[in-house]
This record gives sequence, C-alpha cells and structure tokens, in this order.
Amino acid sequence: MRYYLVAGEASGDLHGANLMKALKKSDPEATFRYFGGDKMQAEGGYLVKHYAEMAFMGFAEVVLNLRTIFKNLKTCKEDILADQPDALILVDFPGFNLKIAEFAKANGIRVFYYISPKVWAWNQKRVLKIKRIVDRLFCILPFEVDFYKEWGMDVDYVGNPLLDEKASFTPNPAFREVHQIGEEKVIALLPGSRKQEIERLLPVMLSLTERFSDFHFVVAAAPSFTEDYYRQFTGAKKVTLIFNQTYDLLQVASAAVVASGTATLETALFKVPQVVVYKGNPLSIAIARMVVKIRFISLVNLIMNRKVVEELIQEDCNTEQIFKDLQPLLDGNQRDRMLLDYEELALKMGLPGASERTAKLILEDLER
Repeated sequence: MRYYLVAGEASGDLHGANLMKALKKSDPEATFRYFGGDKMQAEGGYLVKHYAEMAFMGFAEVVLNLRTIFKNLKTCKEDILADQPDALILVDFPGFNLKIAEFAKANGIRVFYYISPKVWAWNQKRVLKIKRIVDRLFCILPFEVDFYKEWGMDVDYVGNPLLDEKASFTPNPAFREVHQIGEEKVIALLPGSRKQEIERLLPVMLSLTERFSDFHFVVAAAPSFTEDYYRQFTGAKKVTLIFNQTYDLLQVASAAVVASGTATLETALFKVPQVVVYKGNPLSIAIARMVVKIRFISLVNLIMNRKVVEELIQEDCNTEQIFKDLQPLLDGNQRDRMLLDYEELALKMGLPGASERTAKLILEDLER
C-alpha cells in the first residue's frame, strides 16, 4: 500500500514515525511519502517538507504567516494528487490537516485521521465537518470517545502512542557522564519545539538558575535548531543543552518546567513533578480566552479532569511564580501527592500498543 502522512509539529513527527513502523510490520510492501520530521525520515520513505517550516503557534502568528501557510497547503494538495496514495493519514495539526482532508475526500482518496483534532476545546461544531470529510478517526484520549458520541460519531479509541515510545525506550547509563552532570540533582527545562514558544519561554525558564544554585539545569533542545541558536539564550549560565535525548533527561530529572503540549504528558509518564507554562502573543491569548471551552491546558489535567499540575499562563508565567510552584515539588508532601496522581494517570492511560492497533485498523479498512 502507498501511504501519505501529514504531520506538522514535533509530536506529530514522533507519532507518525511510530505508526509508520507499525504499518511496515503489518504491510511489508508499504511505501511512504509525507510532511513530517527527522523521526519519520528515519523510518524511510520521502520527506516532502519538514514541520519546522510549518508550525505557527497562536491565532496572531497564523495570521502573520498566512502566505507561507497557503503555500504549504498548495504544495501538499498538489503532491497528494500527483502521488495518488491508497491512504492519506493525517496526524493531529487540525488547522492545516482538516483542509487537506476536505481536499483529499473531494478527490476520492481514503482519509484517516490519527490523533483526533481537539475540537472539544473550542468550536465543537467542527465535528460535523469531520464526519463529512474523514473516513476513520482514531482517538488517543479516553474522554474523546464520549465527546464524539454526543455528536453522533463513532470513533476508534486506540490508546496513547506515547506509551509505545516510552515502552521502547532504553535509558543510556552514561547519560550523566557524557554530559558532565555528575551526581547533582537535575531540573529539566522543556521549552517546546516551535521558535515562538522557545523564544517566549526559555528566557524565563533560565531565570530560575539563580534561584536553584544547587541544581544542574538541562535544556531539552529541539533538533530543528542549532546549539548556537540556544546559546544566545543561555549565555554564560551553567546550563547543559541536550538534543534528541529528552527521555534520558526525564529519567534523571528531579523536577521539570515544561511548555504546554505533549511533553507535559511525557514528563508525567516518567514520574517527574512539573510546572506547566505557556506564553503566547497577547492577541492570541485574548482570543483564546474568549473561545476556548476547557478548564485546563495541560494533557495531564485534562485526562485527570482535575488540577494535578500547576499551569502558569501568560502573565502568571514569570520567575517568581514558577519558583513558588516549583520549589515544593523538589521534596515534601506536594511532590508525594503529585507522584501519587501520576500513578492514577498511568492507570487511566492503559497499556502500550496504540500504533499497532491503529495500523491494524487502517489495513483492515483498506482491505475491505
């Protein structure tokens, strides 16, 4: 079978790569063409465009980069039409991918959506459009099944692919030695993978180094940027940069400050107490506060349906507040309470195998 995948950010690249791996096991003749990143490229096939050229965060940023977005959409549509795949697999990234789904459906291409768009957060009527343009929808959050049922749509819950990634991870015993970390306790900084979020969040994260002088700070750097890019923020601070070793970092970290996104759930799965932070364009935040219908922004809190981790958004994302919320997580009752909540979260998440289950369902559908 010929598969065409579209992933527009780092998390989509990760999940897309795992799905490609699973598809190859079930379909030895599988060929791939895709919009994605380094992890998908490592699985083979042809990378049409890297997600680093596509990811714009926030309403205002999207408006400012409309020309680039429209160009990317045109390229994607033309390439899909030329390739004529047996299956189009869209991975999250709804602002872009729902437009691609509509185009593919109109051109007779079977559309699978892996990792449901977060339509439960805002503009829920988009479900009606999804019903019309998506042939099969795979969800990775337990509460999404009931949400879609309320709109008369049957979806497949396949579990969460992060569990697959964690299950396949083998810690590097030399991680501390390689990065000259020694026996110091580590605070992990995960500022995200998009340029906008890195530039807004990393400086305030790094300001904590003066407050926790006994800890070794390590930044999980995005592979789409260079060390020189990060050094403009770290300067002379005693900070270690690591690339493509986030799980090794979480394996040794005592606590973390994490940009809102998939990384919050990964951090929880590694049982690392965390503070979640988010800063966006002020206009984007103002719009989001008017239209977003959810109580929380972090996946941890959303899945648990209650506050487990602190979420510091916009003006609350400052040195003083992060320090105040992070310090109790290094030792004591608040740390213990969060770790207990993480155990409950793990039970809700279930077992690994999301990628294999999704690959099986896609193949069964295509063979029918």
